[in-house]
Amino acid sequence: MTIEDLKAFIAVATERSFSRAARTLRRTQPAVSQAIRRLEESCGERLIDRSLRDGTLTDAGELLLDYARRTVGLLDEASRAVSDLRGLKTGRVVIGANEAGVHTLLPLIALFQKQHPHVQIDVRRVPARLMAQEVLLRSVEFGVLTFNPPDRELQSMALGTDETVLLVAPAHPLARKRQVTMEEVGRQTIIAHNDPSPTRERVLRLYERRHAALNIRVSLPSLDGIKRAVEMGMGVAILPRRCAVAEIARGQLAAVQVPELRSPRPLRFIYRRDGERSHAAQAFLDAVKKYGSRASTRITSS
Repeated sequence: MTIEDLKAFIAVATERSFSRAARTLRRTQPAVSQAIRRLEESCGERLIDRSLRDGTLTDAGELLLDYARRTVGLLDEASRAVSDLRGLKTGRVVIGANEAGVHTLLPLIALFQKQHPHVQIDVRRVPARLMAQEVLLRSVEFGVLTFNPPDRELQSMALGTDETVLLVAPAHPLARKRQVTMEEVGRQTIIAHNDPSPTRERVLRLYERRHAALNIRVSLPSLDGIKRAVEMGMGVAILPRRCAVAEIARGQLAAVQVPELRSPRPLRFIYRRDGERSHAAQAFLDAVKKYGSRASTRITSS
C-alpha cells in the first residue's frame, strides 16, 4: 500500500470514474486500475463495486477512504511543515544563557526577529559552568559565556567585551565619582544576587585576598530586583555593565568604575563545531556572524 495508490483510490472515489480519475491524476486509466487492484490485494477486500459501473464504493472501500484521506492529508501537512522550516516560516532556536547573558542576547534576538519574525526564540537559563556541556549534549543550540571553553568540539565567536562596575542611584554620593576603590565599595551596603555566578565568586575572592569586608546586606534572586533596589537607594550593586545598559542610558542608574574589580572580559557566543543544525538555528548563527560587530557596539555601549 503506497501513498500514490491511496491518491489514485481517493481520485476514483471522488470522480466516481476510473477515466476521470486518470485525467485528474494525469495518469493512464490502466495505471489507475492497477493501483486500485494493488490496494484490494493488500486489503484482501473489494473496494469498488464493479457491477454498478459508477465507482460506488463497497463497505470496505468507504472505510478505507476515510483513512486514505487522513493519511494523504497528514503527508501533505508534513511536507508543508518541512517546507516552512526550510523557508523559515516556522522553527525554533534554543539558546542557553545565565541571567546576565540574556542581556547580551537581546540585541541579537531583536536583529534576527526583524528578518525572521515567525521563528520562535527559546532562551533557557543555564549556569555558565554547565553551558559547554549543554551545547555538546544538544540541549541547547548556542550559549553565551564570558570565557572561551576548552572543548575542541566547540567553536566560539567574540561579541565584544564587558566590565564589572559599581551601580548606584543617581543621587548617591558615589555617583559623582568617575571611579572608587575597593575599600570605598566595602563601606557601602551591597545588594547582591543570591545565585552563584563567576562575577560574584571573583569579587568575593578578591575581597578575601585583601582580608577586606564586603557589606552584603541584601540578597535578591533576580537582576531586575537588584537594579530596582539600587534605584530605590537601598544600596549599591557590583554587576556586569551589560546588565544595566538601558538603565544607565535613561539616567536611572549610574555606573562607577572600580579599577581593581573592572576586569574587562570577552563576551562569547558558543556553538558546536560540527553536526547538523536546523534551518532556523543556522539562520540565527549566520545573523550573529553578520551583525556581530553591530551587536557588540550596542551591548557594551554606556
